[in-house]
Amino acid sequence: MKEQLHTIPISDAMANAGECPFCYIERKTEEHMMDFVLGHGASYMEADIRDMTDREGFCRAHFKKMFDYGNSLGNAWILKTLYLRHLSEMDKEFKKFKPDSSVKKGGLFGKKDAGGNSISNWIRDREESCFICTSVKNTFQAYMKTFFHMYKSDSDFRKQVAETKGFCLTHFAVLCDGADEMLSQKEREDFYADMLPLMQKNFSRVYDDIAWFIEKYDYKNKDADWKDSKDAIQRGMQKLRGSDPSLPPHVLKK
Repeated sequence: MKEQLHTIPISDAMANAGECPFCYIERKTEEHMMDFVLGHGASYMEADIRDMTDREGFCRAHFKKMFDYGNSLGNAWILKTLYLRHLSEMDKEFKKFKPDSSVKKGGLFGKKDAGGNSISNWIRDREESCFICTSVKNTFQAYMKTFFHMYKSDSDFRKQVAETKGFCLTHFAVLCDGADEMLSQKEREDFYADMLPLMQKNFSRVYDDIAWFIEKYDYKNKDADWKDSKDAIQRGMQKLRGSDPSLPPHVLKK
């Protein structure tokens, strides 16, 4: 399999796939973006970069990861201009806001009128936008296209994929959507003929590891081999929803 610059991350993911090669790609992409935002390159000191991060902001999950990353000064710079953007938008939203006397009080979880409260809409739009999420999603989509280009044109790569432990359910859904979009009818038939048994085989494998993990707590099995079950919990969680929960946070390199 002849590698090119844009195919190396895909091949690297297959070689280090664990329970899901796309979890690996997603994690590496996210780590790269964390380094870009807060790393030694000091992109947070560049006004044009902070303008981009100010526009999109960050989600709750990535604020937590940014805090864990460890660059307090970088986080403070980002928050400073992000707050200025919020204060400017808040001023505009609050000045134009008028309580709607016709709105029906359906309760906190009741049905809302079309249009809704402009202040809560502004807040929700803000909460749904994240610079790192958007960057990771766009890069991941590009990698997905590369994956299918390699899958269609390289028999060695198809063999490498078939030898992985399959995918987490979250990324398998993305893979199925990609196959429907990027493969011909015959290619899709061959793809699903390979991938569906691969997924079932590896879900059964993880199930067996979880089941044996439980059996090891029976006193009759206290001296038995753990087999491959010691890390069954985190692998089981990853296989269902993606991302290994046991991985340490990505931090600033000293």
